Amino acid sequence: MKKRVQLPLIFVWITILAVSSLAQTPSAAPYKPKFPGDPARSEAEAGALGYMRVVLRAQREYKKRHGKYAESLPALAGTGTLTKRMARSTDRGDYTANFHSKKDGFELSMVPKQFDDQHRAFYAEEDGIIHGEEGKPANEDSPKVK
Repeated sequence: MKKRVQLPLIFVWITILAVSSLAQTPSAAPYKPKFPGDPARSEAEAGALGYMRVVLRAQREYKKRHGKYAESLPALAGTGTLTKRMARSTDRGDYTANFHSKKDGFELSMVPKQFDDQHRAFYAEEDGIIHGEEGKPANEDSPKVK
């Protein structure tokens, strides 16, 4: 009689273990830096910082050619590696790009759609220095990222 009780009990335990292992979500793999000194903490941050670097390079090149900074992202399209498609949309995946022209410069920011430890906000001006902030939009007073 003991054997009959043990068999269903073993079956129940196996079923519970199988279901619980299926219910667990796999943890995300840790971020692997794209280059030595990469300041990004996630793939989303790497994408946002990469976009900022492309815009900053395009602005430097534009200024060399025209003697002033571009007044909009569409005006930068085709300069350097900034494509029309990149300049047209401010939706950059987990981030929203913001560009504002100033009299003798510009401001570029990347604001995450959701702030968390994988999504910091970023900010840069014509000096090319990228600043980052956790939990709120970044500005010129935020710590330097690169």
